[in-house]
Amino acid sequence: MWRATWRSLLARKVRLLLTGIAIVLGVGFISGTYVLTDTLNAAFNDLFTQTTRGVDVQVQGTEAFALDPSQGGGGGSERQPIPGSVATQIEGLAGVQQVVGNVQGYAQLVDPVTEEAITTTGAPTIGSSWTPLAGLEIVEGSEPTNSTQVAIDAGTAKAHNLSVGDQIRILFEGPAREFTISAVIRIGGTDSLLGATLAVFDTSTAQDVLNRPGAFDFLSVVAKEGVAATTLRDEINSILPEGYEAITGETAAQQAADAVSKGLGFLQTFLLVFAMVALFVGAFIIFNTFNIIVTQRVRELGLLRTLGASRRQVMVSVVVESLLTGLLASAVGLVAGIGIASGLQALLKGFGIDVPSTALLIKSRTIVVSMVLGTLVTVVASVAPARRASRVAPIEALRETGSPPTSSMKRRSLSGAAVTLLGVGALGKGLFTHTSNAASVVGLGAALTFIGVAILSPLFTRPLAGWIGAPFNRRPISGRLGRQNSMRNPRRTASTAAALMIGLGLVSFVAVASASLKASASAALDKALKADYIVSGSNFNPFSPQVAADMAADPAFEVVSGVRQNQVKIGTSSAFITAIDPSTFGAVSSLEFSTGGLNGLEQPGGVLLYKGVATSKNLQIGDEIRIGFASTGVQPFTVEGIYTDSSLLGDYAISIADYETNFVQQLDVFALATLAPGVDKAQAGAAIDRVTAIYPNVQVQDQTEFKETQAAAIDRFLGLVTALLLMAILIALFGIVNTLGLSIYERIREIGLLRAVGMSRKQVKRMIRVEAVIIAILGAILGVAIGILFGIAMQQALKDIGITKLAIPVGQLIVYMVIAGLAGVVAAFFPARRAAKLNVLQAISYE
Repeated sequence: MWRATWRSLLARKVRLLLTGIAIVLGVGFISGTYVLTDTLNAAFNDLFTQTTRGVDVQVQGTEAFALDPSQGGGGGSERQPIPGSVATQIEGLAGVQQVVGNVQGYAQLVDPVTEEAITTTGAPTIGSSWTPLAGLEIVEGSEPTNSTQVAIDAGTAKAHNLSVGDQIRILFEGPAREFTISAVIRIGGTDSLLGATLAVFDTSTAQDVLNRPGAFDFLSVVAKEGVAATTLRDEINSILPEGYEAITGETAAQQAADAVSKGLGFLQTFLLVFAMVALFVGAFIIFNTFNIIVTQRVRELGLLRTLGASRRQVMVSVVVESLLTGLLASAVGLVAGIGIASGLQALLKGFGIDVPSTALLIKSRTIVVSMVLGTLVTVVASVAPARRASRVAPIEALRETGSPPTSSMKRRSLSGAAVTLLGVGALGKGLFTHTSNAASVVGLGAALTFIGVAILSPLFTRPLAGWIGAPFNRRPISGRLGRQNSMRNPRRTASTAAALMIGLGLVSFVAVASASLKASASAALDKALKADYIVSGSNFNPFSPQVAADMAADPAFEVVSGVRQNQVKIGTSSAFITAIDPSTFGAVSSLEFSTGGLNGLEQPGGVLLYKGVATSKNLQIGDEIRIGFASTGVQPFTVEGIYTDSSLLGDYAISIADYETNFVQQLDVFALATLAPGVDKAQAGAAIDRVTAIYPNVQVQDQTEFKETQAAAIDRFLGLVTALLLMAILIALFGIVNTLGLSIYERIREIGLLRAVGMSRKQVKRMIRVEAVIIAILGAILGVAIGILFGIAMQQALKDIGITKLAIPVGQLIVYMVIAGLAGVVAAFFPARRAAKLNVLQAISYE
């Protein structure tokens, strides 16, 4: 049996190749993701080790919790600045050789040629003080020594053709200023930190422009010779006031690397989701392939049973064949993943994200996960076909044609209904109830729903395929035969279409969700805003509050109200809190309250809640709620109002005065402005030009323009997700190629007879293409239907957080189905050629 299994595998190399492609692509995506993120983590570990190499102890403010940069908002670190007196006190310790104060904050460069703000793809725009202990390396020029000089990172200098001696404007939390570039620098051996821009000033200038008068963000301490870093750390901790801590330089490097690793962890999870979808689709292809293989090998398996092979041996032989296929395909996928990681690394650099140069890192975890997961998916997908193979009776060897026994449709209906109900139940639990692991529950529910629908799909495949193929029925014989072939074996047709159903189902879900998001955002703006203009940052990045202050001083504007946002902890959960000016926000918005009002924020310690949060937490006016801030810890707030629409403020809102007390970095996420009475369109345009000339990192738009900008951002995200899901759709199309190719072997005598009675090669090709188109459109219809249902469920689940409008992009979904049909034609190209080339006499001959 072992020899028979091995020879069977080697005798069908093309089948092995086609079966393995699905696993190769899925495993390649997984291993590539791991290799890329592991390499980046290792590179940044090395980088931060270099930047703290000369530092024995680092002194910094304590953080109640670290803000998650992947969640937006202010992100980064929120530590209280260290007074200069603390640095002086540390300098007096016996074990200290040197104390260097460091300042960091927001500083955005403006291109002197285009006069446009230099933006990043999500990385920060950093301002810092010059220190010889930070791993800074001068490429050109000399370090900044006065209030008119700045050093910039080499990555930005290269990208914008900047050099020493050039004049450059820089935007801060306060007013913008002009500087002369005194140096171009590298950081820890790299041109930039993952695409971030860096502006470095002398210490006194940095304290001035970064709003740290007489203070530092952290202190770098060098120990005297013979003094251990841990000993000096403990000594410094013994004299530090409350709210500050001393850690070793090694720990500081690890904290910085961990912060980057957290952001990369989000990227890793994001990519792995799509990789798992690709593998999930691949499982359907493998299941379908082995089903067809078992059908084709009925006589062979029956002969083995006649010669004495047991049912167990037959089943094990099929499983072993899948095991070998899975191992080989996973190994190829692992190697392919290394190439994918290199491609992704180059792609990041192409988008301006400068990745530190280092060799690709392949951890043992990557090898184990890739090999085990790919092999396991292959084996599990083959178990059901293997069981079918074991039920082949010895008598089947004596028949000319036949197929192994199949499970009854009744049993299939019951099992499919049970799995579908479980999936819908899990989706409901994840979407409509408060669950700690909601994303995992929703993912499980979606997977079970797809499996359930795939199990049930043969029940309605025959009539649906007949309806889809009806237009072909009016065409010549090749069209009618193609339609009948797709209807003749509904199990095979359904399982082939199921793979495409998953890919297009997810794409359709994303399309419905994004259309609903755009419609809801537009409706929310119409309802909640009284402002004439919305001020937002480039790529929706935060910007200086000075923008709103300067606009408010312009006579063209009557009221300008800035809005800030950042992360907090409510209990053990992270949340976002919004800050507004209660004296101006009412003039630019139509915020409705069920109780209380904006004036409740005029006193310190007041908080406004969205009614959904107030109801779920059973909070009323006058109740106390404790809010955790990264820099100041847990603070008590009193509920002063409950509003009915969360589209502008989210779940929690405090005053800007309280925000300034509890957050270090002060940046607006957007601002709302109304025109002064009598100001016409031309005057408004001139006022807007004045603002954007001074602050090129912001855009001032009316509601229509702002809606278009929001819609464009959503469409970009939709395009990214769709592009990543194309991997699953590509695998599904390979599945159609595989199924049609294998089914041709199953129908060799049938096709030979058709050719013998006069069917031309062209007609045979057309018949196969019709069958492929019907399968592709069937999968598209099922996928679009499920995607719409998922989209409706998601919109209903998110209604309380502002997704109030359901929008179904009918035209876009129709385009998807048309593309699926065309893809079916492409997928049928090679199977159709193979069928047309069959030798007629060999095809109809008996053994």
